[in-house]
Amino acid sequence: MTRPQLLIDTDPGVDDALAILMAHADADIAALSIAAGNVGMAHTVRNARALVDLLGGGTPVFAGCGSPLVRAPGEDAAFVHGQDGFGDIGLPAPKAAVADEPAALALLRLTRERPGELTLVALAPLTNLALALRLDPTLPQRVARLVVMGGAVTGHGNTGTIPAEFNIGFDPEAAHVVFEAFPSFDLVDWEATLRHAFDEDAFDRWLRSGDHRADFYGRIAGTARAFNRKHERRGIIAADALAMAVALDPAIVIRSERRAVAVELDGRLTRGATVVDWAGRRGAAANANIVLEVDQARFGAMVRRALGAAER
Repeated sequence: MTRPQLLIDTDPGVDDALAILMAHADADIAALSIAAGNVGMAHTVRNARALVDLLGGGTPVFAGCGSPLVRAPGEDAAFVHGQDGFGDIGLPAPKAAVADEPAALALLRLTRERPGELTLVALAPLTNLALALRLDPTLPQRVARLVVMGGAVTGHGNTGTIPAEFNIGFDPEAAHVVFEAFPSFDLVDWEATLRHAFDEDAFDRWLRSGDHRADFYGRIAGTARAFNRKHERRGIIAADALAMAVALDPAIVIRSERRAVAVELDGRLTRGATVVDWAGRRGAAANANIVLEVDQARFGAMVRRALGAAER
């Protein structure tokens, strides 16, 4: 079976790390393009380089835009992921290099070199993708699939703007550009990730039975796990990992709905919200395949494989 060919836009981040481990186990990664989001660019680029070192090197890393398109950045997610985004465990300086080419230009070049081959997996605020689209609006024609981790389709977000999810809320204008430009994409939202959390005891067994990847992930995830327990979030919430599972194996999706999804840019209480036209009242084309349920056993098997863990 041919391995998926992925182009990953990411802001590592603990859950990004798990997603990238999954991609390395089951796909070929053309590149990592890096955005600010979970933490600032200095940390997200460093963390991407650390992951490349962990996985044996060779994956190009392209640094992108360090701030949202229009407005000043809001609060990042360091209070969840640690100040450095990887749990503040004191990782050594990474050896992997950063390419000179800016991320937006790399996204355009790679899709021109490999038209129709690459699945674009967007795990970060969509700033890099929006910049690429403004430079070349034909980008969607060259992407095999776009999978976006973002949004909260019934308004149960995870930011101070209550309906908004972090990735979309961090740069709503960028999300608006991407959602308007791509006629079809898979949307894996925050609410779906809550429904697909892993049991903590089972996840700990996977970590204990895994290899060096499990050891690494177990160490960087401590801060985020403590935050979730303190805030009564059930289980191991693996948002970017769920999006990666959908990117790696579309057949994992059990239930989804195609709807028109837009981004609120101006609302005093709702800026950054993903607005879903559930009843088709606006007459807009359905651009998003909203993932509602996946095969949890297959999702778990992907995560175990990424951690080098025993089957059960």
